[in-house]
Amino acid sequence: MKKTIGGILAGGGLLGIIYFGYQYIQNSESFEAFGADVAVSTGNYVPIIISAVVMVAGVIVTRMK
Repeated sequence: MKKTIGGILAGGGLLGIIYFGYQYIQNSESFEAFGADVAVSTGNYVPIIISAVVMVAGVIVTRMK
């Protein structure tokens, strides 16, 4: 039972990292200043961190005996 719950949490966390990471990259803007490209991100990184915590929790639950 723990392995199933841990697997679901880890998989959901991984999907969240991929999805919110893609959104974060899409929300970045780039402009040129003094001949160099400058990228400014307007995205929210909090969902990525929460997804990573959920994924790590899932891996820990899976590995517990």
